[in-house]
Amino acid sequence: MEHTTKDHIVDILKKQLKDFEVTLAVREEGEIIEVGDGVAKISGLAGVGAQEMIVIKTKNGNIYGVVLNIETDLVGAMILGDAHEINEGDRVERTKRILQVPVGDTVIGRVVNPLGEALDGKGQVQSTTFYPVEKIAPGVITRQAVNRPVQTGIKPIDAMIPIGRGQRELIIGDRQTGKTAIAIDTIINQKGQDLLCIYVAIGQKQAKIVRIVRELEKYGAMEYSLIVNASASMPASLQYLAPYAGCAMGEYFMDQGKDVLIVYDDLSKHAVAYRQISLILRRPPGREAYPGDIFYTHSRLLERAACRNKEHGGGSMTALPIIETQAGDVSAYIPTNVISITDGQIYLESELFYQGTRPAINVGLSVSRVGSSAQIKPMKKVAGKIRLELAQYRELAAFAQFGSDLDETTKKQLERGRRANEVMKQAQFQPMAVEHQILIIYTVTNGYLDDITIDDMKVFETELSEYARRNARKLLERIASGEWEEKTEKEMRRVIEKYKQSRK
Repeated sequence: MEHTTKDHIVDILKKQLKDFEVTLAVREEGEIIEVGDGVAKISGLAGVGAQEMIVIKTKNGNIYGVVLNIETDLVGAMILGDAHEINEGDRVERTKRILQVPVGDTVIGRVVNPLGEALDGKGQVQSTTFYPVEKIAPGVITRQAVNRPVQTGIKPIDAMIPIGRGQRELIIGDRQTGKTAIAIDTIINQKGQDLLCIYVAIGQKQAKIVRIVRELEKYGAMEYSLIVNASASMPASLQYLAPYAGCAMGEYFMDQGKDVLIVYDDLSKHAVAYRQISLILRRPPGREAYPGDIFYTHSRLLERAACRNKEHGGGSMTALPIIETQAGDVSAYIPTNVISITDGQIYLESELFYQGTRPAINVGLSVSRVGSSAQIKPMKKVAGKIRLELAQYRELAAFAQFGSDLDETTKKQLERGRRANEVMKQAQFQPMAVEHQILIIYTVTNGYLDDITIDDMKVFETELSEYARRNARKLLERIASGEWEEKTEKEMRRVIEKYKQSRK
């Protein structure tokens, strides 16, 4: 009887369990075991992936982090927020997604931090589209040769070190030599050029960023610009993420078939921020204490700048990374790394800067590996001559110091070179349209300035541009569109000669 009762109970239980399904909500959790200097060590999270976002549950709300180290018994993560809010024992959860930032038209004209949060007091960025900060660079098959110019409005660059859409051109030099000034002038010159601009400030002073925003607003450039601000007061984790976040925001527009210009100011401070995070995470230090993957850190960022072919949207992203040197030492670790990744460099020299040559570009050490394919036809025609004249002038000027008896030809060449050097000088926040650059370069290389004194040259240049704008508008428009025939050159000569006669 007892046995029958047991069987009966078992049958009832089996019947009741037959249609019963248990759904377990599996949630991977971990625990903070150590926190400091913007980095957390976490136990648990066995299935977490590299670059995955995690959520740290603190007393005052959630704080996000990104996993960098995965060790046998620990996970190392950088904290994307105030690390002082986090305590030992706080719970940590996986999100199963990598870090993303808001992208789209709503970010244009804004100042945001590397997480896409507004810093300009104009309300939060409203965006429904997000892009991952880390993304594989476009493949070779999707790219095409760089052949469309980015007009910087800076005479020595557009004439001798041209930048093309999709190129990566390094701006390198000591501090206070005008590196940021070149980048800002380039952004200001993009008004009406159909080029969206992103300025990424890494480890810069807040006062400098405020000044940049004010200048961009003054010249109407914020309408097509975005500033990603990871200032010196922000944690190293945000300074490290800033260029990738800016790049992701630019990639969205490139994927829409648009052209983008992105400035990274500067990657020296970015490398220092990454070194700080890596050393705290106990990654083995290499040369100058930088982690072994510092080259990869910069190359995977800069390789994302590209010029896409028509089948893949035809968009482009041009990168202008900035590197700060110490006493002009371009052979240091980070400068050589970035030089080897980029398609040329604009080298700014302290000595030239203090001599009053602004922008202080050393034409001999600067190079664009894209070259004249990133120039319109008229600029190609007139620019070759000025590079040659400047090179000859610098050589002759050095030689002339040792001898007073110079023949007439040498004296003439020196005077022409002095004028060419003077023409290449340009004030900040005064970018020049390409057709006016061509006009003044043609004037100096064809001897029209030989009888003008050095002191009178700036006035001559300004008045010639104004005269051409009033009396030869159609000619300037044809030059800007890329036309350069024999009749165009004759017409230009006539305009210059008429202006010179009107001065007498």
